[in-house]
Amino acid sequence: MDVTELVDPTDAQIRQWHDVLTADPSAAEVPSVEHTFALLLGANARQRLWAAPDAGGFAGVAALRLPGEPGADRPGEIDVQVRPAHRRRGLARRLLTAAARGLREDGRSSVIAQVSAGTAAVPFLESHGFTCVLTVRELRLRLADLPPGHVASLLAAPPAGYTLARWRGVVPDEHAGALARAKDAMADLVEYEGSPWDAHRVREMGELVAKRGDDLYTVAALRDGVIAGFTEMVVPSADPAHAAQYDTAVVPSHRGRRLGLWMKAAMLDWLTAERPEIEEIETDNSGDDPHMLAVNHTLGFHTEHETREYQATVTDLP
Repeated sequence: MDVTELVDPTDAQIRQWHDVLTADPSAAEVPSVEHTFALLLGANARQRLWAAPDAGGFAGVAALRLPGEPGADRPGEIDVQVRPAHRRRGLARRLLTAAARGLREDGRSSVIAQVSAGTAAVPFLESHGFTCVLTVRELRLRLADLPPGHVASLLAAPPAGYTLARWRGVVPDEHAGALARAKDAMADLVEYEGSPWDAHRVREMGELVAKRGDDLYTVAALRDGVIAGFTEMVVPSADPAHAAQYDTAVVPSHRGRRLGLWMKAAMLDWLTAERPEIEEIETDNSGDDPHMLAVNHTLGFHTEHETREYQATVTDLP
């Protein structure tokens, strides 16, 4: 079965791609067709796409996202999906090989993949040079389930000496450098992301979210006018009822003051007032970060399922 690159996918091809993503009845999450269209047409980074045609549809697909410029130190991001009926025939390996060639052509040294724990993707990745670098619990908060007054009670006693700032979209210039330093506080992620944050990169991230039509919201805790911590939320234009938690971090010297809980509660207070169409918020939690897991549970999040982040060096790929 041949693997071909999709340079400019048509609507019909995107629907065939979506059919592959939704073909596995055991999948923990099933994306909407709108989400698939947004993913393939409005990606937040450069990307390349491959598919294996079969009987009027696709038997398998692979997406390779390439954040930053060619040759960047940041890893590529790969997602390979094969219909259950076509597995164990070498198709996933052929799709991975095509994506690996794309990584080499872009000058990348590594790649990451996110898969659900307990699925066939785990042994596949581990047999093709990937190593698990992070376990992630995915959580969900249904706003209708929040007890009346719960958020207000979390905001009632702010940490002494701190103030809150908030903005929508790209970070204001006066906070860009401090936000980058705060993002580097996520020490458990920096190692496999491969590149430190700087002011340019945090602006680029906000610009990319805006280019795809989504809304980025940020709440930051300030001490003497400098960012001590922050939390981000994105409301997707394709599905504004389901917001997504992005990064949350507290600078090490400011930890232990409940800033994470305070900032996240302030974000909930802001979005429930400004975006009443939001019904649910999704987030994830590093398996080795029990503190943030406790914060999310206090807010009302419930664990949905567990995923794993895998990383491989390009030289180890087929």
